[in-house]
Amino acid sequence: MSADDEPAEAEKRARYGVPPMPPVVLLAVVGVLCGFVMVALVWLSGKGCERVRDTTNCGAIGLPLLVLTVAVAIVLGAIALKRLAIENPALIAFLGVLFLCVVVVGLLADRLYSTWTLLVVPGLAAVTFVLAHLLARALNRADA
Repeated sequence: MSADDEPAEAEKRARYGVPPMPPVVLLAVVGVLCGFVMVALVWLSGKGCERVRDTTNCGAIGLPLLVLTVAVAIVLGAIALKRLAIENPALIAFLGVLFLCVVVVGLLADRLYSTWTLLVVPGLAAVTFVLAHLLARALNRADA
């Protein structure tokens, strides 16, 4: 095995048997999964507040729960992207989740408890993760 084969072999090991796919597809899949995680955590937070406080309004604990939800989505996205051997996994996960939050808060804040949220947010997350990847690539080129 030559020195040129080592990076290719490391990339194969890092992908854990994932079939060869374009990075855009992998990014979209991880984005969808992060979107589902965020929807699930927000829903669980609302149900927990409803159980404890008898209202869906979480009050003072609402913002820390939202920050925790965003942090969990970023960490899980970064771990998944790193395992799939995508460059700059933490940056892409951070930007993808934050772009998603901006879109959701800016455009969908009044419709968050709709059943469409279960489909729209993960779809938007796929798009924001791809956009975050494009931005990260542009930043890498600007550094070079």
